Amino acid sequence: MNVILHLGLGSFHRAHQAVYLHRLIEQGDTGWTLAGGNIRADMEPAVAALAEQHGAYTLETVSPAGARVYERIQSIRLVIPFEPGLAGLIAVGARPATKIISFTVTEAGYYLDAHNKLDASYPDLATDLAGGCGTVYGAITAILKARLACDGGPVTLLSCDNLRSNGERFRAGLLDFLARRGETALLAWVEANTTCPNDMVDRITPRPGPDVAERVLAATGWADKAPVMAENFIQWVIQDHFIAGRPAWEKVGAEMVASVHAHEEAKIRLLNAPHSGIAWAGSLKGLHYIHEGVLDPAIRQIAYDYVTDDVIPVLDTPEHPSPLDLAAYRDVVLERFSNPHLRDTNQRVAMDGFSKIPGFIVPTLRERLARGESIASTAMLPALFFVFLGRWHRNELVQAYQDGVMDPAVAHAFFEQADPLAAFCRDPLLWGPLAGHATLVAAIRAAEQRVQDLLKA
Repeated sequence: MNVILHLGLGSFHRAHQAVYLHRLIEQGDTGWTLAGGNIRADMEPAVAALAEQHGAYTLETVSPAGARVYERIQSIRLVIPFEPGLAGLIAVGARPATKIISFTVTEAGYYLDAHNKLDASYPDLATDLAGGCGTVYGAITAILKARLACDGGPVTLLSCDNLRSNGERFRAGLLDFLARRGETALLAWVEANTTCPNDMVDRITPRPGPDVAERVLAATGWADKAPVMAENFIQWVIQDHFIAGRPAWEKVGAEMVASVHAHEEAKIRLLNAPHSGIAWAGSLKGLHYIHEGVLDPAIRQIAYDYVTDDVIPVLDTPEHPSPLDLAAYRDVVLERFSNPHLRDTNQRVAMDGFSKIPGFIVPTLRERLARGESIASTAMLPALFFVFLGRWHRNELVQAYQDGVMDPAVAHAFFEQADPLAAFCRDPLLWGPLAGHATLVAAIRAAEQRVQDLLKA
């Protein structure tokens, strides 16, 4: 039996990758199974409940029309409890039967700068560079070190996060990590015995509240302690670059391709970026859920204009036409966001702005500036985040704000300057080479005034 070891047993993995393998197993292809655990002491009650249920759980999907479907997912056959040294994960990852190690750690968990080099200023990463295993790099290094020692053979490392060129960038980060740690032999082994495919993952997956378990019980009679819920849309586009074999995911709807570039650019720019903008805008207007923001004509127009005016013209050009119908993609995304039954919170989607600005929004700004074109529509998104961050600074947000890479002292310092917006626009973590660009500052300043006008309306 071939094994996929997944790091990060959160809701998204269980609503996405685990579902594809479950459906393959349901078709009679039983050659692969999933094992999984967490590299940090996160979600321990949910993981314990999943272990008690032997990895089985219920997936509730809901359409924009409110149709709910319940399915018991049984592809996770081994749940590995967390322990600080990750002994259980290391043991499974070192076995020859483990052919793929996948992971979902969020964009903030990669600690990469604008040049795809590790930023060792983050304390967690610095700890792992000194020998720890609390980040994805430290954990993967510990697993691969054991795999090398016991001759476990080649293995594919598969990122499942919303990170542009996620496989390539993870690989660059991992090789940099190994070099800094002086792991010369392991680095050479990794270069020869691993591949890191890029992929694009898509399914809106809110954090499940207690109402999900109540509906599962009513619909199925099972008192599930670890259910998940998601929209009925699902997509997975994967670069077919696996060194030790893979499941036949294409039989259950995944798209195996030579390059995921067009799909990931569409997903990141047409879905992830406006999703965040809608969350920031909705939060500023006192709304709780994403669908409420999409139903607000002014907020919806911001998202629509950003995609239509600025994104589509740079992704679909006469020289490089997009293979996707981007206008149709935009309309489907807005319809998905309007699903009131998901009850996806602005708090969840608004998090990690210091990763999302450079990852989701800056590429469009950079490309339009290089072409001498207007950035007025795109500038509305960082302007919304700036106003949102100002409320965080003044402790005026009605929700907690979480950001895996933001330095709170640096963010607070923006608003202690004579010109907070200029300070915000000079931050190298947010803007990279665009930091302080005069046209950028002017565009965001004008957009910030439009945001203030929106909030007064």
